[in-house]
Amino acid sequence: MAETLTLTYLNEDDKAYGLAGMAISLAALDAMDFVADISLDAEGPMVNFSHQYYHPSSPAISVKANWDNLLHNFYITSAMVISNVMARSMVRMHSPVPSDILNTIYSEIAEEGKETCSLEEDEIENIYNRTTSYMRRIFNNPRVMPAIDEFARTISRRRTLSGHEIIDELKLLQII
Repeated sequence: MAETLTLTYLNEDDKAYGLAGMAISLAALDAMDFVADISLDAEGPMVNFSHQYYHPSSPAISVKANWDNLLHNFYITSAMVISNVMARSMVRMHSPVPSDILNTIYSEIAEEGKETCSLEEDEIENIYNRTTSYMRRIFNNPRVMPAIDEFARTISRRRTLSGHEIIDELKLLQII
């Protein structure tokens, strides 16, 4: 019986591919400076962000700068969610991401975009479409898929990698 992608992880292998997808999206968006580490064994979030990811509000920082930071972080986390399911479905299972999964993700992204950044529907749709298109090009690339497989196996074997170790592994695999 074939596995069917769900929003919850099917097993540890599925989780490793999801984590690999998130790490690759961070590298693709040049956001690795924001990553302290990733851990397959984490009880909470599998990606721990460095202090650079968090931009504390301060009277010395303009409202626009705070909003730009929120928007940037929203874009990064949206890409991570999309990449998680794309790596699991397109690379691990060799099948397109089911439309019901993408619809659920869009709904969650839309809600977060409205609450966190006060974005309008067309702005959210633009970010979602741009992110989905970019990540689909990465995870649907037949030359990159074997490297993603290897990176997921590396995560399974090593369990935890620092941001610098992720960069080293992705360079070694010629993903970045």
